[in-house]
Amino acid sequence: MAGIHISDLESAINWWRERSPSPDGVTACPEVLALGEPYALLVYRQAREVDEAALSPAALAAWLAWYDSTPDAPCIAICSTAQGDAVCKGCGRTEDEVQNWPVLSPAEKRQVWQRITLEGTAWRFNRYAERARGAGPADAR
Repeated sequence: MAGIHISDLESAINWWRERSPSPDGVTACPEVLALGEPYALLVYRQAREVDEAALSPAALAAWLAWYDSTPDAPCIAICSTAQGDAVCKGCGRTEDEVQNWPVLSPAEKRQVWQRITLEGTAWRFNRYAERARGAGPADAR
């Protein structure tokens, strides 16, 4: 199973906090509580990621709801793997990642997103960043 990065858990927590704000400023919604436990364990253990299989059903469901609000593929419709490059200049994915994208799990896709974002060398992060800003969850896969 793929690991879910701590930054994704944090993003999911913040998404849920915005979506279901605390009525009294103290009580968190059930999704935040479910995600808060694995997040706290990662912080305590000074770890970066948790195996998706280790999440409770409630935490996984909350994470997947957040995941569904994010763009699926990093594609910006400039695919250099079709021209023989091992790594796409447009999105930063390897040829295997581009080809197998439809069968990757959400956590595996987020691992790829984490890597290409940290590298920041793909055109989606510089030369063609405006294309990436317009990308939404229903965009090209």
